[in-house]
Amino acid sequence: MSGVFIALAGFAVMLALMMARAPIGFAMLAVGAAGYAYLAGPTALVGYMKTNAYHQFANYTLSVIPLFILMGALAERGGIATALFKSAARATRRMPGGLAMAVIGACTAFGAICGSAVATTATFGRAALPELEKYRYDGGFATGTIAVGGTLGILIPPSVILVVYAITTEQNIAKLFQAALIPGLLAALSYCVTIAIIVYRRPDLAPRLEKTEEDAPPPAKGWSRVIGAAVLAIAASLHVSGAAGWQVTSALAALAIVILVVEATVMPPILVAIVVVGGIYGGVFTPTEGAAVGAIAMLLVGVAQRSLGVREILDAIRQTAETAGMIFIILLGAEVFGAFLALSRLPTIAAETIGGSGLPAHLVLIGMLAFYILLGAVMDELAMILLTLPVFFPVVQALDFGMPPDDVAIWFGILVLIVVGIGLTAPPVGLNVFVISALARSVPITQTYAGVMPFLVADLIRLLAVVAFPWLALWLVHALN
Repeated sequence: MSGVFIALAGFAVMLALMMARAPIGFAMLAVGAAGYAYLAGPTALVGYMKTNAYHQFANYTLSVIPLFILMGALAERGGIATALFKSAARATRRMPGGLAMAVIGACTAFGAICGSAVATTATFGRAALPELEKYRYDGGFATGTIAVGGTLGILIPPSVILVVYAITTEQNIAKLFQAALIPGLLAALSYCVTIAIIVYRRPDLAPRLEKTEEDAPPPAKGWSRVIGAAVLAIAASLHVSGAAGWQVTSALAALAIVILVVEATVMPPILVAIVVVGGIYGGVFTPTEGAAVGAIAMLLVGVAQRSLGVREILDAIRQTAETAGMIFIILLGAEVFGAFLALSRLPTIAAETIGGSGLPAHLVLIGMLAFYILLGAVMDELAMILLTLPVFFPVVQALDFGMPPDDVAIWFGILVLIVVGIGLTAPPVGLNVFVISALARSVPITQTYAGVMPFLVADLIRLLAVVAFPWLALWLVHALN
């Protein structure tokens, strides 16, 4: 039997194991090992496994994953999501659909800390859903908003999914974070516009609120103004002296604005997010160093605010270990399965066949993205990416989009990130929908699916915009490098 046939049979067996509820990492590892042994022999498999696992997990870059997970877990345990939502709600509560927009705004800020869509959805399901129910928001509209808001956890950098993509395709993590920022902010904006349109057409879904004492933010502390003025002075001096580029000056100015306008309760975590993401963007430290800085800073913020005790810290560490262990097992399974596919030559043959077919590059790309959306509706997003990249990435690299290969790799990564977000909310599965439905037991899951449908339309429009205009993902990368 040919290697291609064996590879296709391996895909079928692996999907069958996943449908039978076998752990994803185990399914990929078992099928990959069996296929590798069949094509190269059991001795070659033993030799490969003897060294591969160690070299893969000894990779320094992989340490960024548990560090970012820990940063998000500490933020979740420290009640930061609740504070972010209440702060955003005070600013938007009198607008039509204001509380729903507050969910999107708070998810955007929390996404710069967390990096996980499921964690963001679960966190705001607990933090925001009771408030939305209190003010008589429609159940499906409320849960749908939280489900799509949760996807901002992976769209706004830092993103665990992007880290996995970067490691799998050997791309620069910092550049991928830079590329994700504009599409991520565009997603948040499009969700708010969608909310405004929905509420305009159906005002009964989001009753308008009267002004109360809750609208008034707590008084800002005087020292925040002093720090803001100092940061502005530093930014101005750097700009005048020319000691740093416009990137550093702009980042410091943005930091000063945040300090001057946000409430004291949410200022520390926002500063942590700005320092981490801004430091990575500006080249002050690597993504791994930035994740370490963020985790330690989030721990210090939680302890200083007395929102993190010994129990919460231990829970965050336990959650980090469980999540990181799951991801690492999937990475090992994907590595072995990828080695099996390389032996079968399926990725190479697919790239050569599609590259020589004469089909327009963008048509092939749209076909891949459509397949991703369909696959993402029935499969875990991490498994979906690791399963398809060994085949799809060589194909994309072989196509001519009129851009350098490095730009194509980054652009494709952002497109994959967008379709993963769509898959997290699209029926018939939509992992985020299941997460929020487990918390909102009084809302039928069909109502939640109906609630996410308008947002999926906005997602598809945004996806087509990034396909048609790659500079939406690449402009910041070129500006900062």
